[in-house]
Amino acid sequence: MMKDMIRTERLRIESLDIQYLKDYFDGFNKEITKFQWPDPFPDMDSARNVLQGFLNEMKRGESLYFSVLSGSASFLGSVEIHGLIEDRPELGIWIVAGEQNKGYAKEALCAVLDYVRSKYDKKVFFYEADIRNKASMKLLHKLESDYEIIKHEFEAVTTDSGKELELQGYILKAL
Repeated sequence: MMKDMIRTERLRIESLDIQYLKDYFDGFNKEITKFQWPDPFPDMDSARNVLQGFLNEMKRGESLYFSVLSGSASFLGSVEIHGLIEDRPELGIWIVAGEQNKGYAKEALCAVLDYVRSKYDKKVFFYEADIRNKASMKLLHKLESDYEIIKHEFEAVTTDSGKELELQGYILKAL
């Protein structure tokens, strides 16, 4: 499988690699998942299984998973494009708690969106966030200069682990 690499002014964005397993396990914690469907990994084996599933999806061309790294190769988070074979792939992003509010999420997401738009000719995406997640809602609005953002479905759900989420979907159409 060919490795994708995207560079920005401050970031290296690489195809997910199992070498970042511990970083992913440590970073994808209770704080990060508070407003997300998934929960933190209960153990390293669970994290390994999930990441291996992601790698398998990538091999099949179904999704893209990227590790977001600083210029010095420190792990900062992840950007995902779920359902790459669909008409409107779903976006996912998270940045480790200690590195939030530095503009990394917008920089990484915009770079990946540009990449997917040019390499896969995708122009429409789906973004869903819990309306109480201020950072995710703020990120969405930072995309307004490049995308028409159309409010889609709202759904109040309870996850298998009992988290109550207030999910608002959005369609992003490239301008």
